[in-house]
Amino acid sequence: MSQRFKDVDYIGIALWVFRAIIIALVLYGTINKLFFGAGTQYTAKDWVDFLGSGLSQGSLYALIALGYTMVYGILFMINFAHGEFFMAGGMTSTVFLASALAASGFMDDYPVIYLILVMILSMITAMAVSVLTERVAYRPLRRAPRLVPLITAIGASFFWQYFFRGLYGSALVPFPVPEAFEGRVSILGFDFLKTRLIVMGVAIVMLIGLYILIMRTKTGKAIRAVAEDKDVAALMGIDVNRTITMTFAIGAVMAGAAAVLWGLVFRQMHFFMGFVPGIKAFTAAVLGGIGSIPGAALGGLFLGVIEAVGPPLFLEGLGVPGAHQLKDVTAFTLLVLVLIFRPQGILGERLSETKA
Repeated sequence: MSQRFKDVDYIGIALWVFRAIIIALVLYGTINKLFFGAGTQYTAKDWVDFLGSGLSQGSLYALIALGYTMVYGILFMINFAHGEFFMAGGMTSTVFLASALAASGFMDDYPVIYLILVMILSMITAMAVSVLTERVAYRPLRRAPRLVPLITAIGASFFWQYFFRGLYGSALVPFPVPEAFEGRVSILGFDFLKTRLIVMGVAIVMLIGLYILIMRTKTGKAIRAVAEDKDVAALMGIDVNRTITMTFAIGAVMAGAAAVLWGLVFRQMHFFMGFVPGIKAFTAAVLGGIGSIPGAALGGLFLGVIEAVGPPLFLEGLGVPGAHQLKDVTAFTLLVLVLIFRPQGILGERLSETKA
């Protein structure tokens, strides 16, 4: 009898009980909200607005998450300084270009060209900061134990935060938005903010461009080869250091584009703006399957939608006060649940023991 108790997996049982409780709570809150009218009553337009907000926010998370997942896929390290690449691009493009173009009247006369120019400067700045960080901080630690580059990444994150604080100050910097991008547009009887549609449109174009780059070009083939096996790739004539640098640069370009889109939605920049989006994007990358590019995109969209729809749907149904202020709790609770049910993420694959 005592042997039977020793063989029982109590941790596994506790996890299954926890899963069952969470699922039951989510189902109860959702049913209570949709069928019994708990909490605030929302119209169909409200729900569509929640969904549109979630998709646009998720698009931003997806673009930032690509940098995390690409670097992990090729180096098996978490680049916690990636959020600062995002911040560097946004702050620099706003201070040096966006504000000047707005003051001159160019922004409202040529809003599309304005957006493209600001985005190009943001992407170049983010890429430069990323490549410099990789060359100075990460490359010398390429063969070091994994904890060493992780700690270095955290240190690099703090360094860039306070470097740009000293450069641009600690005050909020307003991001100019053209009048042409203000207001709403009606689609199928539902009104959507123009900025959200722009964010989703640009994100789709960037994701398609990245897919073509990775799957259809020599650079993409080199990145995939180095991610598979660095030593064999080097024997095949691939410049491993250059390929790793390109991976950092591509991820930073995506983050730089996301920074300008972030400014369109939230209308301000700050030296600390990379921290929360960076953590959320890392969460999105883990949700989708760290190391998987489609997984990062899917994880970002999934996280954004859950943040927007989750609080009014099942948190209000459970009678939780101030549900809309708990979107961060909803996001990280989702991460815990995904890691419990599927530790490798939505599209991730289980790592072999040699790579784990």
